[in-house]
Amino acid sequence: MRTQIKLISLPLLTLALVLALSGCAKKPVKPPPRTPEVGFVVMKAETVPLQIELAGRTSAYETSEVRPQVTGLIKARKFVEGSLVRQGQTLYEIDPSLYRVAVTQAQANVRSAEATAESTAAKAARYKPLADIEAVSKQDYSDAQASARQAASNVNQTKAALESAQINLRFTTVPAPITGRIGRSLATTGALVTVGQAASLASIQRLDPIFVDIQQSSADLVTLRRTLAAGGATSSSSAVKLTLEDGSDYGPTGKVEFSEPVVDPNTGTVTLRATFPNPAGLLLPGMYVRARLSQATAQNAILVPQQGVARDPKGAATVFVVGPNGKAMLKTIKADRTVGDKWLVSEGLAPGDKVITEGLDKVKPNQPVRAVPAGSAPHRPGGPGGGTGGGMGGPGGHRPPGASAGGGPDRPGR
Repeated sequence: MRTQIKLISLPLLTLALVLALSGCAKKPVKPPPRTPEVGFVVMKAETVPLQIELAGRTSAYETSEVRPQVTGLIKARKFVEGSLVRQGQTLYEIDPSLYRVAVTQAQANVRSAEATAESTAAKAARYKPLADIEAVSKQDYSDAQASARQAASNVNQTKAALESAQINLRFTTVPAPITGRIGRSLATTGALVTVGQAASLASIQRLDPIFVDIQQSSADLVTLRRTLAAGGATSSSSAVKLTLEDGSDYGPTGKVEFSEPVVDPNTGTVTLRATFPNPAGLLLPGMYVRARLSQATAQNAILVPQQGVARDPKGAATVFVVGPNGKAMLKTIKADRTVGDKWLVSEGLAPGDKVITEGLDKVKPNQPVRAVPAGSAPHRPGGPGGGTGGGMGGPGGHRPPGASAGGGPDRPGR
């Protein structure tokens, strides 16, 4: 019995040992972690115009109200409503009958005054030698001279009255004071018009060129002036582009003429006035537009692609850069505005820094990385170092420990 038990136990022990050894042989060996591959962009100093977009409204370059200068009945209207009228073109005719009579009467008064002046001047000339020999008294001679001077002055008065009557007669034809587009007529033929009446006869607006009044907050203007004073930027050109109400671009480029020297207390804004050519008459007064302009140009600016920037829980912008030892370093930067599809960095980066923009989903602080120029890394979805990396708050975007997804300034370009 003992021998039989020993013979049975030995095979069982051998079998267990074989199974244990085979189980150990099948246990997988964990490979060492692979260094992630990332793409980077080298930072460089650039000269960047700082574009802003502001709201504005169009207004006529010149506006003139047509008003009567004399009293009378409108005899005829000489224009088509809504048409283009030229300066000096006759718009209305007022009945001139009474004013022609006034001119005729003034002409007669002038002739009478001239005749009187000639008579008194001749009388004074005759009295002079008589006064010298005391044939007439000196008082009579003085009176004759005074009468001659009074008659000459009366001639000037009647000539002024004649000129006034002629002006009134000329005012019976109402001309266009400026060249522009005339609106509807507010007076019809046969209507009585008077000097100094409250209502105008029509209104003319010059629309080529045309003004665009742009509103900018006083806070932004103060920030701009401080930036220019600090030397971080220089003044840009005064060119302006427009976006119309339907979202389309208005082709011609305008120019900023001046900035109001006061702030509107109701809105807290300053008005910038720009002038635009309007040969086709596309812009009409009162239209709402969006104006794009550059008030300053940043010198030695650094631009970072948006996909390389994230925000930490405190809202600070962060980027990963390739350190000199080949490790990913997390840096906090100051990026307050965007320029196109990039962030403008004012602090935290220097020319020559290598900012990681691809493969950020596998990068951790102080982790060794294999860095290649952005765009040359092969795309391996889900693998170590794969993916292109997302932007701020985008899919695959890098997030420093404790960071939240996304979040940027309220309005890019501010």
